[in-house]
Amino acid sequence: MGAFEFLIQGLGTALQPAMLLYALIGVTLGTAVGVLPGIGPALTVALLLPVTYHLDPAGSLIMFCGIYYGGMYGGSTTSILLNTPGESSSIITALEGNKMARAGRGGPALATAAIGSFIAGLIATLFLAFLAPWIVKAALAFGPREYFALMVLAFVTVSSAFGDSTLRGLTSLFIGLGLACVGIDQLTGQARMAFGVPELLDGVEVTTLAVAMFAVGEALAIAGLGSRAADEVIPVKGSVWMTAKDWSRSWKPWLRGTAIGFPIGAMPAGGAEIGTFLSYATEKRLTKHPEEFGKGAIEGVAGPEAANNASAAGTLVPLLTLGLPTSATAAIMLAGFQQFGLQPGPLLFATNPTLVWGLIASLLIANAMLLILNLPLIGLWVRLLTIPRHWLYAGILLFATLGTIGANPSTFELGMLLGFGLLGYVMRLFGYPIAPVVVGLILGPMAEQQLRRALSISQGDWMTLVQSPIAAILLGIAALAFIVPLILRQSGKGEVLSQLAGDED
Repeated sequence: MGAFEFLIQGLGTALQPAMLLYALIGVTLGTAVGVLPGIGPALTVALLLPVTYHLDPAGSLIMFCGIYYGGMYGGSTTSILLNTPGESSSIITALEGNKMARAGRGGPALATAAIGSFIAGLIATLFLAFLAPWIVKAALAFGPREYFALMVLAFVTVSSAFGDSTLRGLTSLFIGLGLACVGIDQLTGQARMAFGVPELLDGVEVTTLAVAMFAVGEALAIAGLGSRAADEVIPVKGSVWMTAKDWSRSWKPWLRGTAIGFPIGAMPAGGAEIGTFLSYATEKRLTKHPEEFGKGAIEGVAGPEAANNASAAGTLVPLLTLGLPTSATAAIMLAGFQQFGLQPGPLLFATNPTLVWGLIASLLIANAMLLILNLPLIGLWVRLLTIPRHWLYAGILLFATLGTIGANPSTFELGMLLGFGLLGYVMRLFGYPIAPVVVGLILGPMAEQQLRRALSISQGDWMTLVQSPIAAILLGIAALAFIVPLILRQSGKGEVLSQLAGDED
């Protein structure tokens, strides 16, 4: 059976009333958290992990993906109307989108962002559906050494792609790997680093760590900033619809942004912000209206927003086919899969095809829902920007605590929630990325298990790790992953930084 037939079957699953409800909840929440500055999809998914513990796995994962897509949509609203990107991937949208809003063209800016996101998400999801089976076929040939090489690639990816310093990324990663050693040794059955505490014999709960690092740590970081002046929200003036000229100037950037964003999102060392920077640089080179760039060029909104959403679908390619997270939200979604006893990878397509293809098909439906939600309800999303920060983050702390108690009613677990939350706050304070800690805890046990299996088969010969062509290639890519993000950031961000410098002058 081909990918098209599987996708049709997946649509049958995704169109069930319960699944449609989960998708609607996900995209609505995602859009709301995308609009609110400082609250991203990773934080929201982390908060919902303990809440969805007893729910249907397929519905919960569909809701998580809806939050991810919705967060990418909603981030444009904040960037355009508030000049405050909620996510790093929305930084570029603020450059031209806010200038359009100040010139009274906030409506067309929001429209080109929403329609471009819809088109990019639709095309990229179809790419995901037809590309995934090919990657799965290749991954089925993996043995212990190939899987270990894949884990090394994941570790290098998160340490180099998150944050501005590889050293800080590695430090965060090793904190996660250290936490992964707590509990019972999978092969020998001996207790490790439990310090005589019975609650630690089962290891550190991924859900508790994710909620603490992303939600509690973020709330403490915002509280640490103190009071500040309210941001100016620019009202949407005139019609939100685009003129014929706006359409003619937007459709090519939409397609180019999709072509740039999807492969970069699927790359192990990619990232949505890199695709948006490259898309902006491309549109600035190809535009017929160079004088408008820096003053409100619609191409500077259309292309990056398309690249942003295409990269979200691209991120799901390595996550679903290889179990490889390339973004903070993907790392939390990986924890969501494991919460239900599922391990993303090639075997998931064989053991749970209904769930996987229902999830992929639901992305097409979620994309259509988002287009309907974003344009007619723009007034509602703008009002969300007026919620006081102290109310918002107090609610997040309450929700995080209640969710943790519901999933694991233990005073020790609450103590760990507070301890890891303080750790997350300190890491933010000194500029250490959070995602590598979660990835280290999730993938650390798998990497250790595959390494020990490979060495057992080879009777302790470490050269076996590079004697497989696939493993050698993956390790080679991991070595390059330290350099590639630097090159991509330089090529994509250099021109943008010069643009910013020009604006300041």
